[in-house]
Amino acid sequence: MKAWRVHEFAPYREALIWEECPDPELPSPDSSVIEVHAAGVNFPDILFIQGEYQIKPPLPFVPGIEAVGTVVEVGAESKYKIGDRIATTGIGAFAEKMAAQDAMTFLVPTGMNNVDAAAIRIIYETSYMAIKYKAQMQPGEVLLVHGGAGGVGTSAIQVGKALGGMVIATATGDRDIQVCLDTGADHVIDWQNEDIVTRVKELTDGRGADVIYDPVGGDAFDASTHCINFEGRLIVIGFASGRIPEIKGHMILNKNMSVMGFFWTNYLFKRPDLVDDYQDEINRLYLEGKFPPVVSAVMPMSDLPASLDMIMNRDAYGKIVLVND
Repeated sequence: MKAWRVHEFAPYREALIWEECPDPELPSPDSSVIEVHAAGVNFPDILFIQGEYQIKPPLPFVPGIEAVGTVVEVGAESKYKIGDRIATTGIGAFAEKMAAQDAMTFLVPTGMNNVDAAAIRIIYETSYMAIKYKAQMQPGEVLLVHGGAGGVGTSAIQVGKALGGMVIATATGDRDIQVCLDTGADHVIDWQNEDIVTRVKELTDGRGADVIYDPVGGDAFDASTHCINFEGRLIVIGFASGRIPEIKGHMILNKNMSVMGFFWTNYLFKRPDLVDDYQDEINRLYLEGKFPPVVSAVMPMSDLPASLDMIMNRDAYGKIVLVND
């Protein structure tokens, strides 16, 4: 099969090689091999390739952490059969075939196309579980979403609206602001030209946001600590800004606020039952038209480096999906 492989950790333009390599083997009896139809592109892919992610796969490896495809081989204890269409997470998505552990997959429902199935798993599981399960957001509460035009940002906006909240997003530039509004945000703060704290206070009659979803870190996190409501919940999703922020304990005490981390991958291993339950809910909401993934580009699998350029240069919004012919 053809696949993108990394033989040495390095910047993606140096590390990625599109080459012939052996088909993946079944990693366990409860696994399968899929013929990959589509794969989602994520910012962590860049970190994996550079060797800067929390997990470092052994070299050489095929990057890419989410894909959808048709099962072509099954282990003796797999719950799937040849011909099933499944979506999976793991390592090895940027290829013509990928091994899939049963515990990290779901059966794609009829009515969900391949591009959406490749885009939905990580970003919607992250947003839905973080906001509904971890932060326990209630109808009528205010959700502040940083990085609203990104993959997790657009999904978080939709989650907030589905849960009956008022959603404030942060973004900058006419295109990204419009993306947030089109996705369902009630208000968008242009963080380059407006003060986040001031605007959130204005939009909430001085109360602040009840739930804050932060995949950005840095200055966005700092602002969040000054515009969070009494008993507000600040969810740390990531640090796309490049700066890992800090908070002093007295701020948490004085505001009666909760600061919580949400790293979805941990739930795959520690609470797979919870992941499955929430994926069922996400699929239902997708089929009801409430969770349509925002996809800015669909590109051939051979264009992986160009898709990562789009992410690095902020030319993309929502998700990018790569497809095999």
